[in-house]
Amino acid sequence: MAKQKKQRELSDTQLASRVSWKRDWKKNRMIYLLFLPIAIYLIIFNYIPMTGILMAFEDYSVRKGWFHSEWVGLENFVRLFSGSGFLIAFRNTAIMSVLNLTLGFFPPIILAILFSECKWIPFRRFTQIISYVPNFISTVVVCNLVQQFVGKDGAITLLLSNLFGLPNQNWLADSDIPVFWIIFVIMNIWIGMGWGSIIQTTTIANINGDLIEAAALDGANRWERIKNIVIPALIPICMMNLTMSVGTVLMTGWDKILIMYMPSTYNVSDVLYTYTYRMAFGSKVDYGLSTASGLFQSVLGTILLVISNKLSTKTTGYGLY
Repeated sequence: MAKQKKQRELSDTQLASRVSWKRDWKKNRMIYLLFLPIAIYLIIFNYIPMTGILMAFEDYSVRKGWFHSEWVGLENFVRLFSGSGFLIAFRNTAIMSVLNLTLGFFPPIILAILFSECKWIPFRRFTQIISYVPNFISTVVVCNLVQQFVGKDGAITLLLSNLFGLPNQNWLADSDIPVFWIIFVIMNIWIGMGWGSIIQTTTIANINGDLIEAAALDGANRWERIKNIVIPALIPICMMNLTMSVGTVLMTGWDKILIMYMPSTYNVSDVLYTYTYRMAFGSKVDYGLSTASGLFQSVLGTILLVISNKLSTKTTGYGLY
């Protein structure tokens, strides 16, 4: 009897699910149709290419293809992890990633609060536009500007030399810790601070004005209103951004590093992406090694994303899922 009752409940659940799906299709048909091209795009360009993961376990040959190349198992991973520069690249990746997350987390929030507190609209719009510009400049141009600024005769180098007595040198060629790390992190903050403040600015603009007005009438000063109303409203979106950033933390702006680093600074500037690039596309193209590195970083990034989301959910009550 209990088994029959369970089967009836299961069939009723399946029927209800089928009915709700039909009802939802009739109600949101146009939304599904609008999403269809996006779904096709994702399947063709994101999911089907995932078959290329096979290259991580093969001695891949373009002529033989994915399914006929020689299977080597974990040999590509062994070569990746046993490389002479892997530990240094992993160390640099971890340190620069942590610096980017910690030092780069607060500037967009502070900038958004400053924008919201600025009552002169023309000035606020002008400064917002100026802060967005670095995000739209070509990476090559940005890196060239940094190279010029911190070069031997660059403006920042001369300023540091005249004001603080620091040596007049090309700071990007300095292999001492943490010179390259500091330059790289400051550059990333400059590029992403304005663009990253857009979501926070929008969140602040959507705060109920009655709350701020009531707090002002109760005698709360500007800092107290920010601390007790604005910052709590920003916490959910900030935690979501932080969790998403953790998932891509291993990328660490490798394209900028590839442009700015040099052999003399490999010990402080080389990261997993640039290390793999040299190993895979140096004197001999090695697709298997580069795919193994990409798979390793993707798996590690996913693990970090899951852990970060769980920690965020437990500590603040906000998470991606």
